[in-house]
Amino acid sequence: MNDKEKFMRAALRRAAKGSAQGEVPVGAVIVFEGRVIASGYNRRTQTQMASSHAEMYAIDRACKKLKSWRLNDCDLYVTLEPCPMCMGAALNARIRKIYFGAYEQKGRSLTAELAQSNLLNHTVEVEGGVLEEECSALLSGFFRSMRERVKSGAEQKQE
Repeated sequence: MNDKEKFMRAALRRAAKGSAQGEVPVGAVIVFEGRVIASGYNRRTQTQMASSHAEMYAIDRACKKLKSWRLNDCDLYVTLEPCPMCMGAALNARIRKIYFGAYEQKGRSLTAELAQSNLLNHTVEVEGGVLEEECSALLSGFFRSMRERVKSGAEQKQE
Protein backbone atom coordinates (compact mmCIF):
# COMPACT_ATOMS: atom_id res chain seq x y z
CA MET A 1 0.00 0.00 0.00
CA ASN A 2 1.38 3.41 -0.95
CA ASP A 3 1.24 6.50 1.27
CA LYS A 4 -1.74 8.01 -0.55
CA GLU A 5 -3.78 4.88 0.10
CA LYS A 6 -2.57 4.62 3.70
CA PHE A 7 -3.62 8.17 4.54
CA MET A 8 -6.90 7.93 2.64
CA ARG A 9 -7.72 4.77 4.61
CA ALA A 10 -7.15 6.81 7.79
CA ALA A 11 -9.65 9.37 6.45
CA LEU A 12 -12.07 6.54 5.63
CA ARG A 13 -11.86 5.34 9.25
CA ARG A 14 -12.82 8.84 10.41
CA ALA A 15 -15.71 8.87 7.92
CA ALA A 16 -16.94 5.52 9.26
CA LYS A 17 -16.88 6.92 12.80
CA GLY A 18 -19.10 9.79 11.68
CA SER A 19 -21.42 7.41 9.85
CA ALA A 20 -21.84 5.35 13.03
CA GLN A 21 -23.07 8.54 14.69
CA GLY A 22 -25.59 9.26 11.93
CA GLU A 23 -23.44 11.83 10.15
CA VAL A 24 -22.77 11.97 6.42
CA PRO A 25 -19.60 9.84 6.19
CA VAL A 26 -16.87 12.27 5.25
CA GLY A 27 -13.50 12.01 6.98
CA ALA A 28 -10.30 14.02 6.75
CA VAL A 29 -6.73 13.80 8.00
CA ILE A 30 -3.83 16.26 7.88
CA VAL A 31 -0.39 14.78 7.23
CA PHE A 32 2.85 16.50 8.28
CA GLU A 33 6.28 14.94 7.78
CA GLY A 34 4.80 11.58 6.87
CA ARG A 35 2.40 11.17 9.78
CA VAL A 36 -1.17 12.07 10.63
CA ILE A 37 -1.23 15.01 13.03
CA ALA A 38 -4.95 15.86 12.96
CA SER A 39 -8.24 14.42 11.82
CA GLY A 40 -11.93 15.12 11.67
CA TYR A 41 -15.27 13.86 10.48
CA ASN A 42 -18.57 15.55 9.68
CA ARG A 43 -20.59 16.64 12.72
CA ARG A 44 -23.26 18.90 11.24
CA THR A 45 -26.17 16.86 12.61
CA GLN A 46 -24.63 16.65 16.06
CA THR A 47 -23.65 20.32 16.34
CA GLN A 48 -26.35 21.83 14.08
CA MET A 49 -23.59 24.05 12.70
CA ALA A 50 -23.17 24.51 8.95
CA SER A 51 -19.38 24.70 9.27
CA SER A 52 -18.97 21.35 11.05
CA HIS A 53 -17.26 19.66 8.10
CA ALA A 54 -14.52 17.06 8.43
CA GLU A 55 -11.91 19.29 6.77
CA MET A 56 -12.64 22.21 9.09
CA TYR A 57 -12.07 20.08 12.19
CA ALA A 58 -8.86 18.61 10.76
CA ILE A 59 -7.48 22.02 9.74
CA ASP A 60 -8.31 23.59 13.12
CA ARG A 61 -6.67 20.72 15.00
CA ALA A 62 -3.55 20.83 12.81
CA CYS A 63 -3.19 24.58 13.42
CA LYS A 64 -3.41 24.00 17.16
CA LYS A 65 -0.93 21.11 17.00
CA LEU A 66 1.62 23.11 15.00
CA LYS A 67 0.82 26.37 16.80
CA SER A 68 0.45 28.13 13.46
CA TRP A 69 -2.30 29.02 11.03
CA ARG A 70 0.14 28.22 8.23
CA LEU A 71 0.05 24.56 7.24
CA ASN A 72 2.23 24.98 4.15
CA ASP A 73 4.13 21.73 4.76
CA CYS A 74 0.92 19.74 5.30
CA ASP A 75 -1.28 17.66 3.03
CA LEU A 76 -5.03 17.16 3.46
CA TYR A 77 -6.67 13.82 2.69
CA VAL A 78 -10.47 13.84 2.53
CA THR A 79 -12.90 11.17 1.40
CA LEU A 80 -15.11 13.55 -0.61
CA GLU A 81 -14.17 16.41 -2.91
CA PRO A 82 -14.10 19.54 -0.73
CA CYS A 83 -16.87 22.13 -0.87
CA PRO A 84 -16.03 25.81 -1.52
CA MET A 85 -15.98 26.59 2.24
CA CYS A 86 -13.44 23.85 2.95
CA MET A 87 -11.37 24.78 -0.11
CA GLY A 88 -11.28 28.35 1.20
CA ALA A 89 -10.08 27.14 4.60
CA ALA A 90 -7.40 24.95 2.97
CA LEU A 91 -6.19 27.87 0.87
CA ASN A 92 -6.19 30.20 3.87
CA ALA A 93 -4.18 27.65 5.87
CA ARG A 94 -1.73 27.33 2.97
CA ILE A 95 -2.22 23.55 2.67
CA ARG A 96 0.38 22.16 0.27
CA LYS A 97 -1.73 19.48 -1.44
CA ILE A 98 -5.24 18.08 -1.20
CA TYR A 99 -5.99 14.46 -1.98
CA PHE A 100 -9.65 13.46 -2.18
CA GLY A 101 -11.48 10.22 -2.84
CA ALA A 102 -14.99 10.55 -4.24
CA TYR A 103 -15.95 13.28 -6.66
CA GLU A 104 -18.88 15.49 -5.65
CA GLN A 105 -21.80 14.28 -7.77
CA LYS A 106 -24.69 16.53 -6.73
CA GLY A 107 -23.23 19.96 -7.32
CA ARG A 108 -20.10 21.60 -8.57
CA SER A 109 -17.60 21.97 -5.79
CA LEU A 110 -15.35 24.34 -7.79
CA THR A 111 -12.35 22.48 -6.38
CA ALA A 112 -10.11 22.90 -9.42
CA GLU A 113 -11.08 26.53 -9.98
CA LEU A 114 -10.52 27.52 -6.34
CA ALA A 115 -7.28 25.53 -6.06
CA GLN A 116 -5.64 27.56 -8.81
CA SER A 117 -7.41 30.89 -8.23
CA ASN A 118 -4.57 32.51 -6.24
CA LEU A 119 -7.18 34.38 -4.18
CA LEU A 120 -4.93 34.42 -1.12
CA ASN A 121 -1.56 34.53 -2.86
CA HIS A 122 -1.54 30.76 -2.58
CA THR A 123 -2.51 27.92 -4.86
CA VAL A 124 -2.88 24.31 -3.85
CA GLU A 125 -2.26 21.16 -5.80
CA VAL A 126 -5.26 18.81 -5.91
CA GLU A 127 -5.47 15.13 -6.77
CA GLY A 128 -8.85 13.42 -6.90
CA GLY A 129 -9.91 9.80 -7.15
CA VAL A 130 -7.69 8.33 -4.40
CA LEU A 131 -9.51 5.12 -3.35
CA GLU A 132 -12.49 6.60 -5.18
CA GLU A 133 -14.54 3.38 -5.26
CA GLU A 134 -14.24 2.83 -1.50
CA CYS A 135 -15.00 6.44 -0.67
CA SER A 136 -18.00 6.51 -3.04
CA ALA A 137 -19.31 3.18 -1.72
CA LEU A 138 -19.28 4.46 1.87
CA LEU A 139 -21.31 7.53 0.88
CA SER A 140 -23.69 5.60 -1.39
CA GLY A 141 -24.32 2.98 1.29
CA PHE A 142 -25.07 5.65 3.88
CA PHE A 143 -27.62 7.43 1.67
CA ARG A 144 -29.17 4.13 0.51
CA SER A 145 -29.67 3.12 4.14
CA MET A 146 -31.13 6.52 4.93
CA ARG A 147 -33.64 6.27 2.06
CA GLU A 148 -34.63 2.76 3.17
CA ARG A 149 -35.26 3.96 6.75
CA VAL A 150 -37.40 6.84 5.47
CA LYS A 151 -39.32 4.52 3.14
CA SER A 152 -39.80 1.95 5.90
CA GLY A 153 -41.06 4.65 8.27
CA ALA A 154 -43.52 5.92 5.66
CA GLU A 155 -44.85 2.40 5.03
CA GLN A 156 -45.35 1.82 8.75
CA LYS A 157 -47.38 5.04 9.04
CA GLN A 158 -49.70 3.89 6.24
CA GLU A 159 -50.55 0.64 8.04
